Amino acid sequence: MSRKVTLDTIVFDLGGVLIDWSPYHLYRKLFDNDADIASFLEEIDLYNWLRGVDADKSFQRGVEELSACLPHHADMIEAYWHRWAETLNGTLDDSLAIVTELKAQGRPLYVISNWSSETWHHATERFDFLDIFDGMVISGLEGIAKPEPDIFHLACERFDILPGQAVFIDDRAENVESARRVGFHGVHFTDAVTLRQDLVALEIL
Repeated sequence: MSRKVTLDTIVFDLGGVLIDWSPYHLYRKLFDNDADIASFLEEIDLYNWLRGVDADKSFQRGVEELSACLPHHADMIEAYWHRWAETLNGTLDDSLAIVTELKAQGRPLYVISNWSSETWHHATERFDFLDIFDGMVISGLEGIAKPEPDIFHLACERFDILPGQAVFIDDRAENVESARRVGFHGVHFTDAVTLRQDLVALEIL
């Protein structure tokens, strides 16, 4: 008979899970509709491009390289750097309520987040809740970004996390799958209600 694994450590992503980050917050000010934004983001392959910036390629260099490839979008690409703060729209309070409950239970809480070192100050200046966590691994400060498995290994080594006893929560499916391959119990975040149900099912809440 197999022994049941106790999940006692929870690792969160930030943007899209605890912080209301989205390029749509900015580009709704610059495009006429969401369909045009979606088409633009697909053409520039935003998330793939961000992996370089999140792993600490110079933001300006990244913008220049992408603009050179897509000169007809140069102004909109440049806006992503100069107006990056407008991609943030506060916190996702229902998710933060779950973090508060977990903290009250004494659960070890950590962060693994893709975030450029050049924009990280926006988070530390605006979001006091970051002090709740026992430790954070921020991609731009480490030079490696999700979904690369090394960022998960780094967090485990630095904070003595046993991945088989830890849950990793992220809104990007590819990051969740990478964490699972490292040994974490991965939870794909869609909304706080579903996350709460998932954590109850795992007997964490």
